[in-house]
Amino acid sequence: MAYTQTRWNLSELFPGFESPELQGAFDNVEEQVTSFEGVRNKLNPDMDTETFLEVVRASEAMTRIVNKVYAFAGLSFRADTQDQTAQTYLARVQQFAAEIQNRTLFFSLWWKDLDDANAGRLMSGAGDYRYYLEAMRNFKPYTLGEAEEKVVNLKDVTGSSALVNLYDSITNRYVFKLEVDGEVKELTEAELYRYRYSSDPEMRARAYQEQFRVYGNDGPILGQMYQTRARDWHNENIGLRKFSSAMSVRNLVNDIPDEAVDALLEVTRRNAKVFQRYFRIKAKMLGVDKLRRYDIYAPVARSDKTFEFDSAANMVLESFAKFDPKIEELARRVFDQTHLDSEVRKGKDGGAFCWSVLPDMTPYVLMNYTGRARDVATLAHELGHAIHAMLASHHSTFTFHSSLPLAETASTFGEMMLTDKLLAEEKDEAVRRDILFKQMDDAFATILRQVYFAFFEREAHEKIQKNASVDELCALYMENLREQFGDALELSDDFKWEWVCIPHIYHTPFYVYAYAFGQLLVFSLYQQFKAEGDSFKPKYLKILSAGGSEAPAKILADAGIDIRDARFWQGGFDVLSRMVDELEKL
Repeated sequence: MAYTQTRWNLSELFPGFESPELQGAFDNVEEQVTSFEGVRNKLNPDMDTETFLEVVRASEAMTRIVNKVYAFAGLSFRADTQDQTAQTYLARVQQFAAEIQNRTLFFSLWWKDLDDANAGRLMSGAGDYRYYLEAMRNFKPYTLGEAEEKVVNLKDVTGSSALVNLYDSITNRYVFKLEVDGEVKELTEAELYRYRYSSDPEMRARAYQEQFRVYGNDGPILGQMYQTRARDWHNENIGLRKFSSAMSVRNLVNDIPDEAVDALLEVTRRNAKVFQRYFRIKAKMLGVDKLRRYDIYAPVARSDKTFEFDSAANMVLESFAKFDPKIEELARRVFDQTHLDSEVRKGKDGGAFCWSVLPDMTPYVLMNYTGRARDVATLAHELGHAIHAMLASHHSTFTFHSSLPLAETASTFGEMMLTDKLLAEEKDEAVRRDILFKQMDDAFATILRQVYFAFFEREAHEKIQKNASVDELCALYMENLREQFGDALELSDDFKWEWVCIPHIYHTPFYVYAYAFGQLLVFSLYQQFKAEGDSFKPKYLKILSAGGSEAPAKILADAGIDIRDARFWQGGFDVLSRMVDELEKL
């Protein structure tokens, strides 16, 4: 089948903003919430399991509708962040969802406060809802009273959520100017990114410099927005909820023990030298004494090979089919149902993501396809996320989403399957060499780079509480880069603005270590796949099919992995070290 770049079709959610169906959804939720409020006085420690499950199912029914409404507004906004109707509706939905959350808050507060014996009794008969209910109780020590929780929910709508929407609206309207073949082009951020991978070193430098020029012009404002986001995070989570640290909040949301995250971060810090060694090898391959930071993603061969979208789509699907036809069939659904927005347009979100709305609905994928090999990898990555959600579609709305650290498993594994296919079929040695170097480039981007973002976030949150200025945060970021790269490359001062270009640290504080977690986990799993062949596949599919129905540590323990053990994380770096050994022989 021939595939072309298209916008996605959101009609499976709602026909449009003015449609009766959308208004009907708001009315339907209102009716259900009014009915749900009637169970407040019926909640008691001795209630029977079936009555309790009726309450949980009613909560899920409301959540399903709110998820659809929120996805329609959010996806419309991402498709065009300058669309005023989408902006207005997204704000309306966020306000609506906060009000619904406040009216139904009594249930989660009652559940967290229930004694352990009765909670255990009710969970034992809760089936697929069990882990969702168990995880909710983990937050008991950090939960405020009902009045305070309501204030926090409402505050977020006009506070942190509004701030993040504003950041997106500002940064996605940026236009970047770059001289290409004697002509000054106006580019979106996604279009600008492709020139970071140019075989022309001056073009790479100018692409980075233009990005930092545009962001740097607003740097003091974007930096102030980040300061506000960090203060809000501290005020709520440490000041009010009494978490021990800013990062511990994310760890509990992920249900990952602090000591497992600390092990991942510290093992990564100790292994920064693996990547520094790689950068020195790459410098030799490029014929320079030392890489500049602009050169990290430079191709080692002057191959500007591009891929038509149809060719890329079929290449990804074929790599999935080779592993398991079911995987390919699920990925194909995203194309066939027009749930993929791959066009490059002004105003569109410049990144890439997968949005899983409901367990019984094919996820939506956004990317900006410009024909580079990296775009093919991004397509495999985001479709991996969609496959993960679809394999877990037998779970409830509350339990089909995997936790963040496991969310990168299928996506990263998908990229590695694609790379295997490319290496097996590519006859041009220059292109093959590029693919091998790209593997290490990507490992840097998803492991070392992300962990050092996490180190920056941890220090920045602390320093903002001590009234650090935006300039001081820039200086902190430069220190972070110097430790990350050592003396393996030259670092220019314009990178001081790189941190304000990273949406994740605004959107989802401390999200970033999930990438490193996922990549190192996949190295381990992929080694098992290579050793075990077909017998590995059921174990891997079982991990994905679990979704978010168990704690990540338990899902992985069933596969023989102990995430608290530093030796497990070191194993991933041992794989990387062997890859560097191979590159030295080229």
